[in-house]
Amino acid sequence: MTFDSLNGDVKPRILLMGLRRSGKSSIQKVVFHKMSPNETLFLESTNKICREDVSSSSFVSFQIWDFPGQIDFFDPTFDYEMIFRGTGALIFVIDSQDDYVEALSRLHLTVTRAYKVNPDIHFEVFIHKVDGLSDDHKIEKQRDIHKRANDDLADTGLERIHLSFYLTSIYDHSIFEAFSKVVQKLIPQLPTLENLLNIFISNSSIEKAFLFDVVSKIYIATDSSPVDMQTYELCCDMIDVVIDISCIYG
Repeated sequence: MTFDSLNGDVKPRILLMGLRRSGKSSIQKVVFHKMSPNETLFLESTNKICREDVSSSSFVSFQIWDFPGQIDFFDPTFDYEMIFRGTGALIFVIDSQDDYVEALSRLHLTVTRAYKVNPDIHFEVFIHKVDGLSDDHKIEKQRDIHKRANDDLADTGLERIHLSFYLTSIYDHSIFEAFSKVVQKLIPQLPTLENLLNIFISNSSIEKAFLFDVVSKIYIATDSSPVDMQTYELCCDMIDVVIDISCIYG
């Protein structure tokens, strides 16, 4: 397994990891390739590391590495130190509709290995495929996974590692919002952008402001007021309308 020009990469790197069939590749295809959620049902399992550049704007510029679920950290051909050393964020995807005991074990192994190599990595856990769960069941799943994952870290003396948790689905805008929050952590200009948006809404009598990457519908910044999911979804729908009209008349 070789990784050419790894040391020359200057873009932040986001790793997509998790067990087989957890939904990693579907997430990437829906967010960055505009694939419809129903089309992802026909995707084959990833059997090698897939690397992709995302450079749709000066702020949204990073690499996504989609890892196969059967990655073996103890395989001598897998140079995990070289990979983790250049990583900005690690997204671990857990299938909420499956038994996640094995997933939590793999999460713990992955996080502890990565942290020893690069303690500056942002660790993000996507509790995925929650579209079929009731609101109460979603909260219960998140609470259980949150507790188990952090207990595992505490048991090994690594409670200083911070994990962020998100409930996600490719069938609504939750996956876009979760990815937005991950990408924002990799943007050094974020505090400045947020401050500019605060000034903008205070001087314009606007209720809420987002700074969007139009291609992916990821918002790279917003003002300091809480994000309302309905407002975000409305903005995403309006972006789709503008894109459709520009395709017709552009």
